[in-house]
Amino acid sequence: MEAAGHQVTFVCDGSPVTTAHTPGESLLSVLRERLGIISVKDGCAPQGQCGCCTVLVDGEARVACVTPIERVADRSVTTLAGLDAEVCDRLAGAFVDVGGSQCGFCTPGIIVRAAALLGKGRTGRTDVDRALAAHLCRCTGWQTIYEAIDAAAGPQLTASAPPRSLGAASVQSAQESDSPQHVGVDVPKGEGGFADDTAPRDALVAVPLPPGVDPAAVGAREVHSQWWVVGETLADARAQAEKIQGRRTTIDERPPLVVPEVDAPAHAVRLATSWVEPAYLEPDASWCVPGGEPASPLANGGAFGGKSASLAPVVARTLADELGCAVRVVYSREDTVRLGPKRPPIAAVAWLDGDVVRLRGAVANADWSARPHGDDALPVALDAQWASVSVAGPPVGRARAVGWAEEAVLVAAALDAAGVAPAGPFDVRVTGPGGATAGARVAIDAASGVVTGIEVEVDAGSVLDTVVLRSYCIGAAHMALGWVCTEGLAVDPESGEVLDLTIRSFGIVRPAKMPPVAVTLRTVPSGRDEPLPGAADAVFAAVAAATWNAITRAEGARPDTWPARDTRAARALRR
Repeated sequence: MEAAGHQVTFVCDGSPVTTAHTPGESLLSVLRERLGIISVKDGCAPQGQCGCCTVLVDGEARVACVTPIERVADRSVTTLAGLDAEVCDRLAGAFVDVGGSQCGFCTPGIIVRAAALLGKGRTGRTDVDRALAAHLCRCTGWQTIYEAIDAAAGPQLTASAPPRSLGAASVQSAQESDSPQHVGVDVPKGEGGFADDTAPRDALVAVPLPPGVDPAAVGAREVHSQWWVVGETLADARAQAEKIQGRRTTIDERPPLVVPEVDAPAHAVRLATSWVEPAYLEPDASWCVPGGEPASPLANGGAFGGKSASLAPVVARTLADELGCAVRVVYSREDTVRLGPKRPPIAAVAWLDGDVVRLRGAVANADWSARPHGDDALPVALDAQWASVSVAGPPVGRARAVGWAEEAVLVAAALDAAGVAPAGPFDVRVTGPGGATAGARVAIDAASGVVTGIEVEVDAGSVLDTVVLRSYCIGAAHMALGWVCTEGLAVDPESGEVLDLTIRSFGIVRPAKMPPVAVTLRTVPSGRDEPLPGAADAVFAAVAAATWNAITRAEGARPDTWPARDTRAARALRR
């Protein structure tokens, strides 16, 4: 409960503010929970690793979740709302113009830091690299964020092209994200309608109970096989729940499955993968009033399927009806990692046998006995057999192109190993279940092993908005590169407990390390005059396969585990 007599005075967005606080309370907590400033996002508090809560303190960028409120006494704090309106609008407009924002959760913090750079005239590549190192973005792949900052820093030109239809852009975005998605200048400002931003601040707050805490001792309530602690405020609920602090283990991730032993030829390819964290930036949240409909955690993006089975709305409705008042459900970053679904690990072998690719594989805790997609999406006939293996570990669920991307990657590698090259200039060509096709080529410097560039060509039928589709394709390439080279979670093999709970431990490729991605969109489709969904997912699978093939050529051997951390490409991306 709040201690009496603790107050702090500071200037917030140009106006003096005096507010109560608890000893050691963070600036983020005061801004969001006491002052209702929702542009300051909580992506990982108090890890200080995602940058979503970035504000300016006396003009210098600071991460609010690790800044004690006492440190800003008698100082000036500027949130996105307090930025110079012309600068803020210029940045937000640039993010929309180049596709630098998709869900919009991370961009308010990035815009605040970018505004500080513009104010100091420090917009060279080195300056922006250093600034963006404090941030994470899961959607865009960074390239369009650099382009947005460059555009905002450059001379303001009068647009000569006809204005885009942001309605069509929104449809394109929803089509690629497979969830409600809006495109407009409000989105990079963080006004996409995220569930916890719309919650009444006087609602009771429910948070998940971490393992090891006695439910009876804290009065926890069980809903859907998970215990929940309810408090008057977010801080109160987390204190009662004895919220765990994120940590990063020193143990490397290891694939939990063994590649099946089968009678396969020497040119067969083998692959075992680790658990992968979807790593969406907005932690699960919802709220509900008694008898009402809970707020959706998919308000402006569904984390590429990662939130499709979130417990948050079900728990919000259940507790609101049970307690007879509004209830907010708010996950911390650690809760999201513990409870959220992961991309399941696989172990498989594949080889070309005449004109058929044979595939024998196992998947952890998922049923892939029904083919993830039809044979018509592959360049060759496929004889695939998947076994489900029970493994101690976190929950598994929907992830980007889960199942069919793994098959497409193994088929492409099997063809490559057998010396069968696809038609055309690209190393890999993949067709997704929705009919969209992507070709990909990945360049690796022979001397250093550094990935120097990624090229993709996309046929998505009749494209509704090229800016949005390009942004999604670049983001998919970024995610694919991480899947192959750097992303993985350490999980205790006995208990199944996730050991990596900090957002920086997931292995997401950092902005300065992301190679350029060249995207060619076939705006005159080959015989298809309707929009074809899932183009970015096809890019994801194609770039993953092309990266695996490129590493194989650069290393002289095909790595058989992902992340391929011992390759030069992976080491260069991690440095």
